[in-house]
Amino acid sequence: MKEKLKIIPLGGLNEIGKNMTVIEYGGDIVVIDCGVAFPDDDMLGVDLVIPDTTYLKRNINKLRGYVITHGHEDHIGAIPYVLRECNAPIYATRLTCGIIETKLSEHRMPQKVKLNHVRAGDTIRLGCFRIEFIHTNHSIADSVALAITTPLGTILHTGDFKIDLTPVSGEMIDLVRIGELGKKGLLALMSDSTNVERPGYTPSEKIVGKSLEKFILESDQRIIIATFASNVSRLQQILDIAARAGRKVAVCGRSMEKISRVATELGYLKDTGKVMIDISEIRRYARSQLIIVSTGSQGETMSALYRMAYGSHKQVEVNAGDRILIAASAIPGNEKSINNMVNELYKQGAEVIYDRSAAIHVSGHACQEDLKLMLGLCKPKYFIPVHGEYRMLVQHAGLAREMGVNPKNILITEIGRPVEISENSARLGNPVPSGRLLVDGLGIGDVGTAVLRDRKHLSEDGLLIVVVTVDATTGVVIAGPDIVSRGFVYVKEAEALMEELRTISQMALDRCSVENLRDWNSLKTAIKGDVSDYLFKKTKRSPMVLPIIQEI
Repeated sequence: MKEKLKIIPLGGLNEIGKNMTVIEYGGDIVVIDCGVAFPDDDMLGVDLVIPDTTYLKRNINKLRGYVITHGHEDHIGAIPYVLRECNAPIYATRLTCGIIETKLSEHRMPQKVKLNHVRAGDTIRLGCFRIEFIHTNHSIADSVALAITTPLGTILHTGDFKIDLTPVSGEMIDLVRIGELGKKGLLALMSDSTNVERPGYTPSEKIVGKSLEKFILESDQRIIIATFASNVSRLQQILDIAARAGRKVAVCGRSMEKISRVATELGYLKDTGKVMIDISEIRRYARSQLIIVSTGSQGETMSALYRMAYGSHKQVEVNAGDRILIAASAIPGNEKSINNMVNELYKQGAEVIYDRSAAIHVSGHACQEDLKLMLGLCKPKYFIPVHGEYRMLVQHAGLAREMGVNPKNILITEIGRPVEISENSARLGNPVPSGRLLVDGLGIGDVGTAVLRDRKHLSEDGLLIVVVTVDATTGVVIAGPDIVSRGFVYVKEAEALMEELRTISQMALDRCSVENLRDWNSLKTAIKGDVSDYLFKKTKRSPMVLPIIQEI
C-alpha cells in the first residue's frame, strides 16, 4: 500500500505573505518557498514575521531541499532565519539565487548554504520527487511554477503568476507546457489567489511603459518614480525611455540599489543607452536631465521617497515643479502612510501622480479570467487555492467549481493543516505545529503574545513605577515610596496625584506589615493592586504599575 502524500502549508494561507509549503511523501520532504510577512499595526516594535518551522526541525532528516519560485521577500525573506536550524540545498533561478546570495551575505550565515542555479525547463530529483521548473510571468524576472511529480501523481504549484502575452523581457508564461501536464493528468493544482477578487485579465507590463513614457516626455522637470525595487522589467523600461528622452537615471534606496546591481551583473538589466549614474552624481546635471527611481511606493518610514517627502534625505531634496510618479498600488493597510507621504510631497510643491487611472502600475498577479484559464489548462483532480486571505481562497474555490472541478475535490486548508492525498481520496489531516515567529532586532521568537500585550498596554496607558527601599532584617520601609511616571502623566503637573499614590502605596505596605507579609511578591502584589484600583477610580486609566522593592 502506498504512503499518503502530504501538502503542509506553514504560511501563505489566510494571510498575504510568509509563503512556505512542505511537500512530504514517506521519508522525503521538499519545501516550496520560505518567505516573510510584514508586521501588523498591533505588532509594536516587530521587524518581520516568519513561519514557525518546528515541524521541519522535527523532520530534518527527511529534508531534501528548498525550491524557490521567485525572488520576492514574501517568498525568500525567511531563508536566513530558517536555514540556521533547517539547512538544506536551495534550488532557484539565477536572479532569485543572486538576490538570496546578497541576503545571506548581509546576515553573515554561521554555516554554508548550498545555492543551486536552475533554469526554466530544468528538472531535478530530490528524494522521491521529480521537480520541473516552468517559466511564468510576474512582477519580478525569472519567476517559475513548479511541477512536482510524486509517487501518486504530479502537483503543479503556480507560484505568484500572471499571464502576460507581451512581457517586457523574456517570453510569455509557458502555457504550452502547463497544457501538456494538464493533458497527461494533474493530481493537484495549487494556484495563486491574490487577485481573485478582480474580474477580467491582468494588463501587460508594457502598458506601464507607454504611460511612463507619456508622463516623462511631456515634462521638462525632474522626474522621481517610486516603484517596487524588485520590478526589474519596469526599471528596464525606464532606462529605455530615459535613453530616448536624453535623461540620466539614478536609483535611490537600499533595496533598489541592491537589486539593480544584482540584475545588472546577471544580465537581466541592460543599460544599452549608458544612462545610469550614481545618486551622488545628480548635482552635476540639470534637473530636466534627471530621472530618479526610488523605493517608498508604500510609504515605508525608512524608504527613500518618504525621507525626501519629510526633508531628511541626504542627497535628494524635493523642489517645486518635481513630477513624482508612484508606480504601485497600495498594499492593504498602507493607505494611510502613503496618503500622509503624498500630502507632504504636495507641501514641498511637487506634482504627484498616483491615481490608478494614470495606468503607471499593473499587478503581477492573475485576475479571474487568467485564473480560469489556468484551471482550464490544468484540469486537476484536486484543487488547493493558496496565497491569499480566507475570502480569496473561497472565491478561488468558486472559480474552480465554475471550471468543472468536483466540489468534493476542492480543499481549502489553513496554516499547519495538511492536505493528505491517498490513491483514491484526499482529506484534511490533523494539524502539525505551526504559526508565526516574530523577529525583533536579533531576537527570533522571543517576542510572543505576552510581550506584545505589554507593549500595547505601555503604548496606550503608560507606565507607573513605585520604588520602595526596605530593611532586609526588619522589613521596615527606609526610603520611599517614590513614584516615577512614563507616558502616564507629567509628574511636575500632577504633584497632588503623586502624593496620593505615595500614601496609597504606604498604606498597602502597612497592611502587609500588620498581616506579617514580608516576601517581595506579597508586597508587590499589594502595592500594584491598590495603586491600580485607585488610579482607575480617579482617572479611568490603567497604566502598567511596576513596584520595585530594594533591600538594604
